[in-house]
Amino acid sequence: MPLPSPLPDSPTKWEGWRDYNSDDPYRRLCLSFEGNPGHEQIEENCRQLLIWWQKKLPLKNQPSNPLTQMLRQGIDEAPQYLAEARTILLNPDARRNADERLRARLRENAAAEFYKFLAFALSDGVLKRDDENNLYHLGSAAGLEMDEMKIMVDSELMRRNAVRFVQPAPPPAPMARVSAAASDASFTPSPNASAPPRLEPGSASGDPAEEFMRLLRLSGLSDDDMTDDQRDALCNMGENLGLSGGDAEDLIDDYLEEVNQLPPVSPANAGSIASRLNAAAPVKKSATATPEKKPSAPNRVLESIEVSKFTPLTHEQERQKHPSFKLTLGLEMILINSGTFMMGSTSEGAAPNEQPLSKTNLSCFHISRFPITNAQYEAFDPTHRVRRATWADEHHPVVYVSSLDAIKFCEWLTKREGRRFRLPTESEWEYASRGTDGRSFPWGERLNTGDLANFADCNTTFPWRDAEINDGFAETAPVGSFPRGASPFGIEEMAGNVWEWCLDFYEPYRGKERTNPRSVCTVGRRIYRGGSWKSRASNLRTSARNFNVAEYSANDVGFRVVCECRA
Repeated sequence: MPLPSPLPDSPTKWEGWRDYNSDDPYRRLCLSFEGNPGHEQIEENCRQLLIWWQKKLPLKNQPSNPLTQMLRQGIDEAPQYLAEARTILLNPDARRNADERLRARLRENAAAEFYKFLAFALSDGVLKRDDENNLYHLGSAAGLEMDEMKIMVDSELMRRNAVRFVQPAPPPAPMARVSAAASDASFTPSPNASAPPRLEPGSASGDPAEEFMRLLRLSGLSDDDMTDDQRDALCNMGENLGLSGGDAEDLIDDYLEEVNQLPPVSPANAGSIASRLNAAAPVKKSATATPEKKPSAPNRVLESIEVSKFTPLTHEQERQKHPSFKLTLGLEMILINSGTFMMGSTSEGAAPNEQPLSKTNLSCFHISRFPITNAQYEAFDPTHRVRRATWADEHHPVVYVSSLDAIKFCEWLTKREGRRFRLPTESEWEYASRGTDGRSFPWGERLNTGDLANFADCNTTFPWRDAEINDGFAETAPVGSFPRGASPFGIEEMAGNVWEWCLDFYEPYRGKERTNPRSVCTVGRRIYRGGSWKSRASNLRTSARNFNVAEYSANDVGFRVVCECRA
């Protein structure tokens, strides 16, 4: 809300005074982020607002005055919040960080609005083509990328078990006059397409295997082009047609073998749909010779995970090459050896989003033994001290940090230490928490004593508390308070105390074997794990998943860090 001129003396004539404690420093000063205000405007608005609040000080001596009751908290707090906003906006680095958080929030808000419209469009379990196109127009206008929106739509279709609606195909023209390309005139693939076309239920017309192979040829993807994510999407396409996952995998392999035998497409014809389809016609295999199958392309892992394939050393070799270490900040980084585990749970009480089980292979990494503390975080951001929980000292886990704050801390730590730090992926977090034996809690199967984790116990007043257990704390506990609750790798407090941000955004599990997985989504709701001092016992399970917008922060959400093993 812009600053009126002149500024009304009465708060009843101007609602802007309520923004003094906004988490947006621009709003505190009645400025607009989009307006990119200059230093003079920032100083002037801060000066006028401080004067306005200073004039309200006499109200503190009039406790029965309705204006006093309305403004009491602001009279005490507003000068500090306004001065803090001025400091942030006049400091280039602090303002840049604030701007990045605001942009991220705008994207998160846009994603949330997109999900609302998507839920409305899927209310009857069917997504119509016109509705989907309208969704993409709305999302684009709000700043979302097309690839991001398609991922959100596909994930929601899978989660809701919904389908796309396709208009019936027109009657075919006489065969003598229709080319292979013309029969699919409604689809115009590019030989360099970044993702395979998604089959819309109802479009199959005959044998599912034949229809699936037809769509594989339409994709124009070669062995070198096809990424792991695209292969997964193609498998889902085959399953939508009625194939089993194994049959879809086999047909993809047959298709790639078929493509490997084709002569290269000339540059002049590279963009021709007909030439691609004609070139991709089935090739009869010789009865006397079996062509050598080209090995699959290596796994292509997104962004910061740089492992090309899962070829672990022995655990002893990994310990010698990548020993655990300790930083000057006091961070203990523990090596987690490479391994394979089943991610998710089918046990009683497991949520639907923990299924189906997914066999997951992970290369070794280091993870911090404890959550990041106030002292460690405030070495990066000293201003956080004023946002500490009222009960917490420097040894308590940091809270009131969004996932964007946590990522900034990792970037700062990377520059400081010369090693690559980041948030753990969701699979790394779960593996470090439960090991390979599928345990329900880091320490085992039962939570029946107070020395294992900090959760909603008899010291709290929550309706869901466990009144029979006393863990000794009503809020967060100093890190290191529950050594008996350590995971198989010796990582502590992965259950309770504070939820911990992960790098991945929420996506449904697919039940397929994965190696060093990373979520494809880059917007939406980010995962956090482990439960907190406010949680019921079921949220402390190693497979329990929770998520929120990336900008979310609270008094029971913190994080720990991962350091990637050097090659």
